[in-house]
Amino acid sequence: QVQLVESGGGLVQAGGSLNLSCAASGDSLRRYTMAWFRQAPGKEREFVASVTLSGGGTYSAESVKGRFTISRDNAKNTVYLRMNSLKPEDTAVYYCAAGMGARWRAVTPRAYEYWGRGTQVTVSS
Repeated sequence: QVQLVESGGGLVQAGGSLNLSCAASGDSLRRYTMAWFRQAPGKEREFVASVTLSGGGTYSAESVKGRFTISRDNAKNTVYLRMNSLKPEDTAVYYCAAGMGARWRAVTPRAYEYWGRGTQVTVSS
């Protein structure tokens, strides 16, 4: 079983950047497809980006394509989300997720077995 802890969230002005990290323990992340999701108040959890086991392939939601970059460092058992050109509509709690059997383009939350508790990202206009 893997435990995930997100960090790096905060308050930023529109147009700014943030770097999120997701540190894992309990198992090697090499075995898991990794993804970031987000959930804004009153909305469903939505897919942001995912990355293959090796980190060689990534897939992003259209709403963040060209602005957000997912990456992973298996040696450090950590996944990252670099967020640039942030917009107020990016405000949400951001969650890290791990799926052992998930396809690398899996966009539904049920494809991922393990979740962190989330980190708040707030973008002011």
